[in-house]
Amino acid sequence: MKCIALLSLLSLPLTVVDASRARPHHAQPETRQSLNHPGLLHTADDFKRIKGLVDSKKEPFATGWAKLVARADVKAVPHAQDVICRGDSDCTQNYASFYRDVHAAYANAIYWKITGTTANADTAAAILDAWSSKNPEIQGSADRYLAAGIYGYQYANVAEILRDYNGWKGLSAAISFLRNRFYPMNHRFLVEHNDAKIDNYWANWDLCTLCSMHAIGVLSDNKTMIKEAIDYFKNGAGNGAIKNAIWTVHTEEGSGKQLGQNQESGRDQGHTMFNQNLLGVLAQQSYNQGEDLFALLDNRILAGAEYATKYNTFHDVPFATFKNSHGTYTAISSQDRGNIRPIGELLVAHYESVRGLNASWTKEYRDMVVKNGNGAEGGGGDYGTSSGGYDQLGFGTILFRRE
Repeated sequence: MKCIALLSLLSLPLTVVDASRARPHHAQPETRQSLNHPGLLHTADDFKRIKGLVDSKKEPFATGWAKLVARADVKAVPHAQDVICRGDSDCTQNYASFYRDVHAAYANAIYWKITGTTANADTAAAILDAWSSKNPEIQGSADRYLAAGIYGYQYANVAEILRDYNGWKGLSAAISFLRNRFYPMNHRFLVEHNDAKIDNYWANWDLCTLCSMHAIGVLSDNKTMIKEAIDYFKNGAGNGAIKNAIWTVHTEEGSGKQLGQNQESGRDQGHTMFNQNLLGVLAQQSYNQGEDLFALLDNRILAGAEYATKYNTFHDVPFATFKNSHGTYTAISSQDRGNIRPIGELLVAHYESVRGLNASWTKEYRDMVVKNGNGAEGGGGDYGTSSGGYDQLGFGTILFRRE
C-alpha cells in the first residue's frame, strides 16, 4: 500500500468534550404497538426458526448451537463499573468489562429464548440491570465514541430480546441508560465528528454510531431517533453514509457482478471487514422494522461485501485511488488480509436465501470462517480476548443461516 502524506488518526488531539454541546432531540416515545418487537437483529419468527433448527439436531446448526451454549454461562456475574473508559486519557481503560458482560448476556438471553430456561434469562437480566443501575458515563479518548456505538447497539439487542421476559423489570432502566449515556454521544458524533474534518474518521466510526442510534430508537419506540439514523445512512455527509462507506463500484470481469470498494480498503482489511459487519447489522435491524437498507443503491451493501470478501479469500480485485485527510491510497492494503470475523452468515442468509441473489464471494468467506471455527461461526470470546474479538455478536450459523 502506498500512502502519501499519511496522518495517523491517533495523532489528533483527543480531548474529552461534553456530549451535551450538540443537543440531541429526545422525541417522545411512540406507542409500543407502533414498532415490531422483538425487532432488532432477531424477530419472533427468527426464534421459531432457530428453535426448529436446534430441535432438528442437523449440521451445521448443531455445531452452531453448541458454540452458543458454550458461551451462555448461567453463572456469569456482572462487572459493572462507575465509568466506561476506552482510549488513553485521564481515566483507566476498563471497557473490556462492559463488552464481555454484554456478550455473556446476549448468549444467555438467546439460550432462554430458545429453551425457555429462566435461569439464563435471569443471568442476562442481572447483567443488564447491574450496568443500568450504575449508569456509568462513557469517557476516554476519541475512542469513547466507538464504545458508545459498538456496545450501545449490542446492549440494546440484549434488552430487546429480554423485553418480553416477565421476570425482568429492568427494561425502563435499560432504556434510560442507553438514552442518557449512549444516544447523546451517538448524536453528537454524527453532528460534530469530535470537531474534526468530515472525512477524518473512517467509516466504522459512523457505522457503529448508526447501529447504536437505530437500536436505541427501536428499543425505546422512538421513531424520530430511528429516522435520524436512517436519514444519515441514506444522505449523510460522513463516511458512514452508504454512498461514502462503499464509495465506488467496479464491474467484475467475466461475470458482470458489482464489486463495491470499501472506504477503508486502502487502510487495512480488519477495519474493512468490521465495516461489512456493521453494514449487515444496521440493515438487518432496519429490515426487521420494515426499512430495506439491504436493497439500497442497487444492493450496495452486497456489492461491498462481495468486493471485501473476494479480496479476503485471496482473490484479486480492482482498486480505485482513494484520498482523504489521511493521505492518498493508490493500492488496496494487504494488512490483515484473510482476517476471520463471524459476519458472513447474516449477509449470505439475506442476499442468497431470502433475496435469491448471487453472493458467491461472501459465501466463500463465510465458509472459510466456518471451517476455521470447526463447523460454525462462533461469538464473543471465540475470536480472541481483545476488543476486536467482540466487535461482532456472532453465532450466525445458528442464528441466521437457513436450511
